[in-house]
Amino acid sequence: MRSTALAIIRDEHRVLSAMLQSMSLLLRQCRAARQPPDFRLLRTMLFYVDEYPNRLHHPKEEALLFPRVRRECPDLAEVLDQLSDDHQQGERSMHQLEHALLAYEVMGDERRAAFEQALDRYTAFYLRHMMLEERHVLRAAEERFSPEDWAELDEAFAGNRDPFTGHEPEEPFRPLYQHILASLPDPLGYKRSA
Repeated sequence: MRSTALAIIRDEHRVLSAMLQSMSLLLRQCRAARQPPDFRLLRTMLFYVDEYPNRLHHPKEEALLFPRVRRECPDLAEVLDQLSDDHQQGERSMHQLEHALLAYEVMGDERRAAFEQALDRYTAFYLRHMMLEERHVLRAAEERFSPEDWAELDEAFAGNRDPFTGHEPEEPFRPLYQHILASLPDPLGYKRSA
C-alpha cells in the first residue's frame, strides 16, 4: 500500500539530514575562507531543526506510529525503546548544541572547534536514529499495517506541511524559510520568493 505518512516521514528525514549536513558544509567553507560563519543563519537553521522535527515529526511518531508498530511487531520493542530514548536525548542535545553555537558567537574562534564537534556528534546521532527507524520501524509498518492504520497516520502526518518538503510555508515560518534558502551559499541554497 502506498502511504502518504511514509512518504512524509521519509521526506522529513531527508530534509533534516540535508539541513544538518549543510550546516557542516557551511562551517567548512567559512573555515577555508578564514571567515566567521553567518551566526544568524546557523541559529535559524537550528531553530528549524528544533521546531519542525522535534515539535511536529517526533510527537506523531511517539503517539501514533510507534504504538502501532509495538502492537504489530513485539519483537521490535527494544528498537522502539531506543528510538523513544533518542527523541528525548535529541532535545537535550539540541540545547547543548545551541549553547555551543552561542559560545562560539560570543567567545570567538576559541569556541569554534567545540561547536563543530557538537554539530558533528548531533548529526551522527540523528543520521543513525533515522537509519534505524527506516530500516526497522518503517519497513515493519509497510509489511504489517492495515489500511485503517494508514488512513489515520496519513491524516496526522499530512498536517506537518514542512516547507522544505515542498509545501507552501505557513505565515509565521515564511521568513525563516526564505532566510535559510536565500542565505546559504551555492550549491546549498538558492534565491526563492515563497
